[in-house]
Amino acid sequence: MSAPEPEIFGKTKTGETVTRVKISGGGLTAHILNFGAVIQDLRLEGHDHALVLGYDNFEDYKSYSPYFGATPGRSSNRIANGRFEIDGKEFQVECNENGITNLHGGSDGLGVSLWTFEEIAEDRVTLKIIDPDGRAGFPGNCTVRAYFHLKEGGVLSVIYESETDQPTIANICNHTYFNLGNGTDTLEHKLMLAADHYLPTDERQIPTGEIRPVDGTAFDFREPQAMKRKDENGKQVLFDHNFCFSPKRTEKRKVATVFAPSSGVTMDVLTTEPGVQFYAAFKLAQTPVGLNGYPYGPFAGFCLETQVWPDAVNQSGFPSAILHPGETLKQETDYIFKKD
Repeated sequence: MSAPEPEIFGKTKTGETVTRVKISGGGLTAHILNFGAVIQDLRLEGHDHALVLGYDNFEDYKSYSPYFGATPGRSSNRIANGRFEIDGKEFQVECNENGITNLHGGSDGLGVSLWTFEEIAEDRVTLKIIDPDGRAGFPGNCTVRAYFHLKEGGVLSVIYESETDQPTIANICNHTYFNLGNGTDTLEHKLMLAADHYLPTDERQIPTGEIRPVDGTAFDFREPQAMKRKDENGKQVLFDHNFCFSPKRTEKRKVATVFAPSSGVTMDVLTTEPGVQFYAAFKLAQTPVGLNGYPYGPFAGFCLETQVWPDAVNQSGFPSAILHPGETLKQETDYIFKKD
């Protein structure tokens, strides 16, 4: 079959054209944008609802999207005070979150920039972007490729490859908000995370440096638990924390399973990455109607952002987020969907 053709999806604030490509395979259909390398829509055969949060109108992405489906970087998650040191040289990057932290690489990072479709086929696309030296204060020209491939067995394969001409931070992730149910919030979704430890955070949501066991806490998801977890005061636990799988990148292995009782849809997550940021979207404000005609609000979706642990560049004992010239950083994650 011939490769699908990109279609115009909208215009950026500066008038650049945003395009969308539809790919299909393995019982899945996905729409991918060149804006932010966004997964704009994802569908599973036999399930009526979108598996992800997104908008049919690009204007809503510009005004309301909190990285729906995006590929943030070059440093996803948070850097304390926007400061770090590489090989004895200090760097100050943009503090785009409340003026005190760098979040997802800055206000004009990869997740809100235009990429280029480098390859388009029936069941896969490749996008490329060059993040220039000095953007938001990050050193080096960093080339990133995003590979999205729909494979047999309901597999969405997401691979990021990064290269640089100067030592830099590189930590790319996929920031899709999933909802595997039938249009309600995700608090009844059952989550399993193969993590014995998690990272407590301070008031800035920066890890304190402690790697805390999940035993006896609401953060213990080693056996499937509803996301609707209560603390000792009877309040909903507000999850936006890194769960620790390993001290460094490994061979791809299963780290998470999510099951939606209302729909019978299950998602397994396999990754090479040492951690995952589980975000329950409790900060998600009421937004315009999204896919399937549903308005979004708190807990409308959840994120499982496979990545290096946040603020790793400033924390001893955390996995390394430094990329050097001559190296290729390869970050692989599979999302595998099935319906009972």
